[in-house]
Amino acid sequence: MDQVFEIPEEPNVDPVSSLEEDVIRGTNPRFTFPFGILFSTFLYCGEAASALYMVRIYRKNSETYWMTYTFSFFMFSSIMVQLTLIFVHRDLAKDKPLSLFMHLILLGPVIRCLEAMIKYLTLWKKEGQEEPYVSLTRKKMLIDGEEVLIEWEVGHSIRTLAMHRNAYKRMSQIQAFLGSVPQLTYQLYVTLISAEVPLGRAVLMVFSLISVTYGATLCNMLAIQIKYDEYKIRLGPLEVLCITIWRTLEITSRLLILVLFSATLKLKAVPFLLLNFLIILFEPWVKFWRSGAQMPNNIEKNFSRVGTLMVLISVTVLYAGINFSCWSALQLKLADRDLVEKGQNWGHMGLHYSVRLIENVIMVLVFKFFGVKVLLNYCHSLIALQLIIAYLISIGFMLLFFQYLHPLRSLFTHNVVDYLHCVCCHRHPRGRVENSEPSVDAEERQSIV
Repeated sequence: MDQVFEIPEEPNVDPVSSLEEDVIRGTNPRFTFPFGILFSTFLYCGEAASALYMVRIYRKNSETYWMTYTFSFFMFSSIMVQLTLIFVHRDLAKDKPLSLFMHLILLGPVIRCLEAMIKYLTLWKKEGQEEPYVSLTRKKMLIDGEEVLIEWEVGHSIRTLAMHRNAYKRMSQIQAFLGSVPQLTYQLYVTLISAEVPLGRAVLMVFSLISVTYGATLCNMLAIQIKYDEYKIRLGPLEVLCITIWRTLEITSRLLILVLFSATLKLKAVPFLLLNFLIILFEPWVKFWRSGAQMPNNIEKNFSRVGTLMVLISVTVLYAGINFSCWSALQLKLADRDLVEKGQNWGHMGLHYSVRLIENVIMVLVFKFFGVKVLLNYCHSLIALQLIIAYLISIGFMLLFFQYLHPLRSLFTHNVVDYLHCVCCHRHPRGRVENSEPSVDAEERQSIV
């Protein structure tokens, strides 16, 4: 469940709770203002308005190719955003003609934002009153190094608001990696070859960059929630700051390298980039085919096999879009109902960053030795060095997060130091046993970091 309410550090124990199950009764949930929904809607509207403005400018200047690509990236991401919101809210099975019409004219996020704000204001006016329809939610939580089970009563209205938040988190990722990444890359390419930065294009690139960074940060948070679904997760300001710096450096350096490489080779760069994307796209399907497993038929109870196949294709395209520009923080597993590998796979992460680093170095060397003088008063060697250093710094922040700032790092069987020690020294790391006796478990968790 999404983080709609805050959890106190030391929940009060309800004497009515079952002592046999060691369940702690949490206090009543406190809902928070939906800042994330407003911010996601603002990014969607801002990027859409600036993209349409640049389409108008390109058309006025008879720049047909620039206009076509800018409009295509905007339309594709907007349509996928509408489909995502309709799928999460299950609108096709409901009688909501106004919502469907707003989605049809690509204003679905706006009407959904209004619905979420109305729901929040309703909860705010009824604060302190007991809801007639409630349900129980149980989550594990680490308090003072010990694992406890906490139970809450969650009202129907709060669950509805949580559904809006979850929908907007997924919408932000769709917009970021299927719309903002190609849009930002293309506008940077146009800026590089035209040697000018008009105000409208600058605004579009700023909105796209913020959208990509926000989407990548949410990708990390959702990955943690999916992998540790049984736990209540709290991310503090320091953890969010580390993730944001990590993702910003990783994405900006990667996209700038792609732009410089494309500007150097022009059309010759297309086969390389297309092959790169297709390998990421078909990798999960090849693993699924080699495993011999059957297609999961319980992703959504009302879906036919064709509907399930369409969902799997959409998820695979999003997965490829994320991994093309940054690490997805999840490994796709099409044979599983949850569609993801929930284990902490250090090998997958290490392989991704190793391959991407080699790719970036090759593309930077191509730019250095074969690139034309695209940036006046700047040395190609200095640009190449700065981009590689920025990517290495992003990897450093990633390692810092997983080693010291991950909210559930005490649950790792092995941490980052163990994996690096195993790879570099070819020695087997000392195993750490999970789910042992309570006193031994607490002692081991304190010694992991």
